[in-house]
Amino acid sequence: MTALPTIFIIDDDPDMCKSLAWLLESVQLPIEIYHSGTAYLEVHDSNRRGCLLIDMRMPGMSGLQLLEQLNARQNPIPVIIISAHGDIPLAVRAMKSGAVDFISKPFNEQLLIERIQELIERDMHRHPYINQASLYTRRFESLTPREREIMEQVVMGKMNKQIAYVLGISMKTVEQHRAKLMEKMQVGSLAELIKIYWFFEHSSKNG
Repeated sequence: MTALPTIFIIDDDPDMCKSLAWLLESVQLPIEIYHSGTAYLEVHDSNRRGCLLIDMRMPGMSGLQLLEQLNARQNPIPVIIISAHGDIPLAVRAMKSGAVDFISKPFNEQLLIERIQELIERDMHRHPYINQASLYTRRFESLTPREREIMEQVVMGKMNKQIAYVLGISMKTVEQHRAKLMEKMQVGSLAELIKIYWFFEHSSKNG
């Protein structure tokens, strides 16, 4: 019998764990709480379905270090990183390490629930890696050379003003290209764009 999809909370802060537990249980989502990355790794099972909520900053093994350990185990369970110290460069590192999203505290509870439910649904119907790579590649290839330049700058954490200076174009032009590339890549957030960009980079270098 297949176990119900579970939300695995890995956070050393008891109050945050209680808050997340209350929130997720209010919408009937099963949860398991672990107060360290080491504790979770002891029971990690890649055959289980659900979603991981990992705090970025924990004593001992950090959220990023836990991601690296999960990568070594070829973990297929989607990961959301949660941090009170979030910034774009840190988000890039998290996405490169395998996270599918990056949410900064304080977060919108309804949006978090919706994102988790979306990832659970996706995890219940896991697609082969090659299909995802093919999909992302087609989207990337639809971009113009300029849109690709701007995308690279965006995922590196550059602001529109900085991108305009680097590329020698106006901020308005950057904004127009940025909106267009987000549309073509079919993403609604910077976190999604970062994730797809690094997924594409990884697949193109390894396949």
